[in-house]
Amino acid sequence: MAHYAHSNHPAIIKRLNRAAGHLKSIVGMIEEERPCVDIAQQLQAVESAIASAKKALINDHIDHCLVHAEEGEGPAEAIAQFRAISKYL
Repeated sequence: MAHYAHSNHPAIIKRLNRAAGHLKSIVGMIEEERPCVDIAQQLQAVESAIASAKKALINDHIDHCLVHAEEGEGPAEAIAQFRAISKYL
């Protein structure tokens, strides 16, 4: 399988780095014995950010990688790639 440059990967990396920093601050909230409701709210925000990054990555794969598979490795490879990534939807 060939690899191609993805224009939205820097944005995905930025989003994940932000979520990682936020998750680290949540650990601090737990250590500081902050209210559980506040912690749960922040965990929900991190979960949403990660889900959004996953969705962006999968959409990029569908838009970008499968088109290139059509040009190079053929429709059978494109179908195989789609089946492989669809289990993460």
